[in-house]
Amino acid sequence: MQKPARALFEVLGHLFKKKATSNYPFEKAVVDARFRGRIAFESDTCIGCKMCVRVCPAKAIEIILSAEQPPAPAPAADGTAPVPVKKKFDCIMSLDRCIYCSQCVDVCPKKSLISTQDFELAHTDRKTLKRHYK
Repeated sequence: MQKPARALFEVLGHLFKKKATSNYPFEKAVVDARFRGRIAFESDTCIGCKMCVRVCPAKAIEIILSAEQPPAPAPAADGTAPVPVKKKFDCIMSLDRCIYCSQCVDVCPKKSLISTQDFELAHTDRKTLKRHYK
């Protein structure tokens, strides 16, 4: 059994220590620069190689051909073949399946996928966790 003086000493010691918890909902949490948060997609740089789809252990990524494609180039006046236009791709990310390992970010040759600092992803509707990046 502990003596009352020892308990008082312990209480007084903790009164002047720095708080171990944060006031999270009211103060923005600070995350490390290497934090692996929500995955974002930049369609301008995507070449459609689907390396991210192959490497994803959770099968949370789908790369599809975009419905909005750039117009085909007009034939050249000198008879040469026109330079083909780069196709545009969209990404469908299932954030409810994603385990945030960032293997897709590491394997992307054009760095079209990036790991953000966003970690507040809780929702009550599962449909909001399926993001269609255009």
